[in-house]
Amino acid sequence: MSKDLINSTRLTQDLQKVTSDLHQINSFAGILRFVVLGFVFLSLVTIAWSTSNNYLFSGISIFAGLFYAFWLICTHDMTHHTLTGWRWFDSIIPRLISWPMFWPYSVYAALHKLHHGWNGSDLRDPERVQWTWQEYQNSYPLVQWYVRHQWSIDIFLAGGVGLILKTFIHGWRYRKLVSCLPQQIFLDVGGMILVHGVLLSFAITNGELLRYLLFWLILERVIGIVMQTRDHLEHYGLWGKAKTYQLTQLYASRNLKANSVIGWLMGGLNYHGVHHAFPGIPFNNLPEAFQRIQGVLKSHNLPLMKVDDGYCHKTCFLSSHPTLIYQGKSSEIREYNQIILTRNNIVSN
Repeated sequence: MSKDLINSTRLTQDLQKVTSDLHQINSFAGILRFVVLGFVFLSLVTIAWSTSNNYLFSGISIFAGLFYAFWLICTHDMTHHTLTGWRWFDSIIPRLISWPMFWPYSVYAALHKLHHGWNGSDLRDPERVQWTWQEYQNSYPLVQWYVRHQWSIDIFLAGGVGLILKTFIHGWRYRKLVSCLPQQIFLDVGGMILVHGVLLSFAITNGELLRYLLFWLILERVIGIVMQTRDHLEHYGLWGKAKTYQLTQLYASRNLKANSVIGWLMGGLNYHGVHHAFPGIPFNNLPEAFQRIQGVLKSHNLPLMKVDDGYCHKTCFLSSHPTLIYQGKSSEIREYNQIILTRNNIVSN
């Protein structure tokens, strides 16, 4: 048995050992987060619809959309069954709160398993947002312009609709690879038709169709900004395969500085490297897991996980410094180097 294999095995065992007691799910913490966010959202919706002033209606709807986004992030925990640990809850509730926004939760949940397996190592990853050098070179000039301005276009223009279409497209693309995807597509489409049939009937009956459409559009814009930003931040610029699966996930996922409130709202996903390496750890245990894993990495003389500046700061930086994945010269940690794009040239990093 080679020395590298022995060291990799020991590392994996040590990582599993230090995190073994952190997989315990606190159902109260999970349901409290879900109920509080849902209550705030529904309260804001009630207030918005009780006012006749359209400007006030729009303003309150913006805040409602923000809390709806945080509420929807709870559905990510449910894909891993780490919010409450209640399987029936994880099967029913995320669909009920996703379908009003046309979010195909069933398709997303199936694709998300591929993402956890392929992140950093397989370019087919359905949640990969960063383009490769080859994809960029083979694209038309207009597409290359889009890649250089991808963050702004995706976050502010594509928004929620962009994520919805992307998820359906990948669901259809991988339907033969993941056998349950055709059924999940059918379930989501059927659920959306049913939910929106009820909502639209209610709006039309009460003469509020235009207001309902405005309300949905505001929610879609706000939720899209939050979700697209999160989607881009989590892995952009970090693509690369390490010696083991867990190291790949630790290094190919971004950790961000955030206070306890932001961390709670984001479901602990500011510790995204930890989540990817150990998706069974619930959100409230991710900070502790991060510290323990750093200790293991240090004891094995491996690079520590980086913690980047907060969500806003890192978004501004990465959006103005677009990069490409370049498959070329291997290094100790990565099999991919990054290519930095500028307006006039391309510089290897």
